[in-house]
Amino acid sequence: MQGQSQQQAYDRGITIFSPDGRLYQVEYAREAVKRGTASVGVRTPDGVVLAANRQISSPLMERSSVEKIHKADDHVGVASAGHVADARQLIDLARRRAQGEQLRYGQEIGVETLTRSITDHIQEYTQTGGARPFGVALLVGGVEDGQPRLFETDPSGTDYEWQAAAVGGDRDVIQGYLEEEYREDLDIDAGIELAISALNEPEEESVAAEAVDVATITTEDESFSTVDDERLESIVAEIDTEESDE
Repeated sequence: MQGQSQQQAYDRGITIFSPDGRLYQVEYAREAVKRGTASVGVRTPDGVVLAANRQISSPLMERSSVEKIHKADDHVGVASAGHVADARQLIDLARRRAQGEQLRYGQEIGVETLTRSITDHIQEYTQTGGARPFGVALLVGGVEDGQPRLFETDPSGTDYEWQAAAVGGDRDVIQGYLEEEYREDLDIDAGIELAISALNEPEEESVAAEAVDVATITTEDESFSTVDDERLESIVAEIDTEESDE
């Protein structure tokens, strides 16, 4: 009984380490991320692909109101998994940092620099009393000095750079698929197909085109752009044909 009450004390305090060196609130924030629908990022020589599963909980809900992929700057996009409100706060922070860099120095902010600014802010909430960690993970993708970059942020305030990565629900299954199927010579179209196929992997049925949100940032024009529904439907139909042939 005494041990249980001690664990509850560590459980409530974000600034208190447990005897085995754990911050329970950060671990709970990671669990919140796992409960969110998945997002995927794929880095190719031609640019970065961000894809997100934006399933809705009711047929009465407007699908366009579910935002999983955001434009942070002309050359940077962000996909999220976890608490949408927490993601919105971090996206707003990223936009302010990007605008500040442009106003102060007259240049675009680096993808790595922007990611580090976000994770520094996240980390502050893991050691501040009266606050809680952000229950969201982000995939930050963009082009920096002509090179595609893809980063993941964690609720602990840690960032990692990836060639291809998944966050959110069924992450292990999706990440395993990416590790098997990813190739370094993919072009943008192949990257989009890989990202959508990865989102399909945990599902019994194929994810519908309208339930997927995809954006790209290419090295050619270094600009963020969303993939239109017609192109998505064509890619999803092609994936379904390939799977049925197998």
